[in-house]
Amino acid sequence: MSDAKVDTRPDPRSDTRLSVFKTYKLYVGGKFPRSESGRVYEVSDAKGNWLANAPLSSRKDARDAVVAARKAFGGWAGATAYNRGQILYRVAEMLEGRREQFVREVAEADGLSKSKATAQVDAAIDRWVWYAGWTDKIAQVVGGGNPVAGPYFNLSSPEPTGVVVVLAPQESSFLGLVSVLAPVIATGNTAIVIAGERSPLPALSLGEVLATSDVPGGVVNILSGRTAEISPSLAAHQDVNAIDLAGADEVLAKELEIAAADNLKRVLRPQTVDNAQWFATPGTERMTAFLETKTVWHPTGSLGAGGSSY
Repeated sequence: MSDAKVDTRPDPRSDTRLSVFKTYKLYVGGKFPRSESGRVYEVSDAKGNWLANAPLSSRKDARDAVVAARKAFGGWAGATAYNRGQILYRVAEMLEGRREQFVREVAEADGLSKSKATAQVDAAIDRWVWYAGWTDKIAQVVGGGNPVAGPYFNLSSPEPTGVVVVLAPQESSFLGLVSVLAPVIATGNTAIVIAGERSPLPALSLGEVLATSDVPGGVVNILSGRTAEISPSLAAHQDVNAIDLAGADEVLAKELEIAAADNLKRVLRPQTVDNAQWFATPGTERMTAFLETKTVWHPTGSLGAGGSSY
């Protein structure tokens, strides 16, 4: 018989790996900070099972987001509409590559089956493509030459409003979020998003996609936490130009609208929209809600000795 000994020790490669839990962070100024306060709160799925700890943003985080959005506004508003369209399309490309991750996160966040979550994610990706196509067309729809009684050119052209705060819908963690965010940045504004309080994880993951999609840092800033805690300071902030109240209830919406009146912010009041309605093809209303119209008068002048005008 052989005297060889058999190694009966367990193969270390067969040991169960430790779970690597994802750390969710804010997205501000193109970076991923933890909340300035160091606070987090538990996020659970539709059945009450723990999913992750999300950052609990403070008013300081909100102020930092405003600074980042204002700093990025000049370059983003000054970019060509064609370039903005390319960047939004790139967001759709990157989402397509992480489709399975978002399907899982949306299913957990909204309590949906895999097939319904897939439909939500696919619609959200298509929504980015849809708005990418509008970036260089919206000016032709809402701008143009105006007939005037006099020897003048009278031209109206749309311009972005500035820094826009977006309260993401509470009941549609991803498709609803994209539907309110994409039109804001497609028209040259910069955005501060307050993710849905109960299901912020898809929004925080979207920050990771934006960071690798050629979207300049600060164009989109994503905060998570208590909507009623973060939003009042943003609604009253003097360097915020507009606010979309999609994710606010009637009581909070009224409070924020009053605060926003102090510096004449544009306000888009919340509308009753269910999950099914988010699938509908959007119109131009959310783009035009955050556009200003600049009108220019210019004399036509005259041509030649005969005094003919053009």
